[in-house]
Amino acid sequence: MKKILLGLVIGATLLFAFQTCQGEQEDKSILKENSMLIQQEITNVSKLVVTEGHFAEVYNYKDSKELFGPLLRAEKKALVVVNADVTVAYDLSKIEFEVDETTKTVKINSIPNAEVKLNPDFEYYDVTADYLNQFDATDYNKIKKTVNVSLMKKVQASSLLGNAENRLISELQKFYILTNSMGWRLTYQEQTIESLETLQEIKPGILP
Repeated sequence: MKKILLGLVIGATLLFAFQTCQGEQEDKSILKENSMLIQQEITNVSKLVVTEGHFAEVYNYKDSKELFGPLLRAEKKALVVVNADVTVAYDLSKIEFEVDETTKTVKINSIPNAEVKLNPDFEYYDVTADYLNQFDATDYNKIKKTVNVSLMKKVQASSLLGNAENRLISELQKFYILTNSMGWRLTYQEQTIESLETLQEIKPGILP
C-alpha cells in the first residue's frame, strides 16, 4: 500500500513538473511571438511622414562698386521673384528602438530630426548692370543664399513645422496602441508613455 501511495505521489509530482515546464515553454513561445510581432508592426508603421508647403519671396538685389575713389560708382541691381516648394519629412525607418522581452518593454531611444528641404525657383526681372560691374556667379550665389535664409525663417514662423510634428505624433500613437493592446510598455528616452496625451509632450528636433 505504501508503495502504491509513494508511486502516486511521485507520479503527481512528475505530472505537475511536466505541466509547469510545458506552461513555461508556452509562455516563452508566446513572449517570443509577441516580440517578433511588435518588431514587425513597428517596421510596417515606419514610413516617411511628409508635410508640404509653398512660399513666395520678392527680393531686391543691389550692389555697387567704387571706381577711382568714392566719386564714381558702378552699380548693378535685379528684382528676384522666388516661388519655393518646401517639404518637412520624418524618416521613421531611422527610429532607434529596442524590444526588451524580460520587462515587456518597447524602448524608443531616439527619433530622427525632421528634414526641411527648400526647392526654390528663381525668376530674375529688371536686371541692369554697369559695364564695369557685371553680374557673375558670386552675385547669383549670394542671392540664393540670402533668399534661402529668408525662406527658412518664414518656414519656422509658419504652421508647417507644427503640422509635421502633429503627423509624427499620430504615427507614434500607433506604437502606443500596439504595445498597450498586447500588455507591453512603451518608453521614450526612459520616460514611460502612459497615455496618448503623454505623446504630445514628445518634442523631437526639427532641424538636423
